[in-house]
Amino acid sequence: MTLVSYSLFSACGSVPESAIEPIKIDGSSTVFPITELVLKSYKREAGNQSIKELKIEGEFSGTGGGFKKFCAGETDISAASRPISHEEMAACRGNKISYIELPIAFDAITIVVHPDNSWTETLTIDQLKTLWEPAAENQVTQWNQVDDSYPNRPLTLYGPDKLSGTYDYFTKAIVGDIGASRQDYVNNEDDKVLVQGVSQDPNAIGYFGYGYYKEHQDKLKAVAVDSGNGGILPSPDTVENEEYSPLSRPLFLYVNAKRAQENPALEVFVEYYLDKAPELVAEADYIPLPEDAYHIAKVHLQRFDVGSVFQGSPQVGLTISDLMRQPANF
Repeated sequence: MTLVSYSLFSACGSVPESAIEPIKIDGSSTVFPITELVLKSYKREAGNQSIKELKIEGEFSGTGGGFKKFCAGETDISAASRPISHEEMAACRGNKISYIELPIAFDAITIVVHPDNSWTETLTIDQLKTLWEPAAENQVTQWNQVDDSYPNRPLTLYGPDKLSGTYDYFTKAIVGDIGASRQDYVNNEDDKVLVQGVSQDPNAIGYFGYGYYKEHQDKLKAVAVDSGNGGILPSPDTVENEEYSPLSRPLFLYVNAKRAQENPALEVFVEYYLDKAPELVAEADYIPLPEDAYHIAKVHLQRFDVGSVFQGSPQVGLTISDLMRQPANF
């Protein structure tokens, strides 16, 4: 878990001084780079105006860890790399926490190996399942068990922990059930730790968000994914063109609706986030949504439309155009 604290500012006149309260954010490490850029931009731009101090505290304890705090009323915003689950919805209902669901970007979960890996260019969905399904634990331990043309070298696997939305989505998309995964792998909530592990281990394979791969692509090698139409590498184009499947997925913010009504600074900050998202999502090496998607999100925020348009589970294979066709009302 990493804690970052920012002393930010809001434009004088837009938020009454008496209404200013600390804003607490937690959740997905995948979404964290976007949020960090938004926080830095907010501080930089507000510093040129007549200002009032505003504190924002951010952590990333994973999507599941973030929702646990959010549904207990401990945070104002939860960043998530999957939709809120049935269990989390029930926890929020039990604590009378209503939430506004705001899609902010698309991601491509990226399969990575060490640059010295000369034998793995493409993996099929079946091969990825062979690598990661529960039955593989302590059984699939050599590269040539994945493909007999691969060398007889030991496998080292790296991936997110059980509180990660990336873990939930990957296991659903590849193995077929949320949380269905071998457990004899190196796991961590911090994607930078996974990057470091794979980049230092020639026998490694791992997975995490596209932004972390792009940031460190000089010391990682991406593996193409073949879902039946040949190997496709992750990229903004292959996600936008609906080619990188099934490992493309939306990223979200969930906002405590009652807190947004009580603390105008929170609503101002989230509106700023949505305004800046197209630019800063791309800067963080994720895939921005169409302009209309951010407009719709702002309308939901301004109307305090609460609930989720999803069914309490990641929708595998969801594309940007599919997301845009989700019901407009919560």
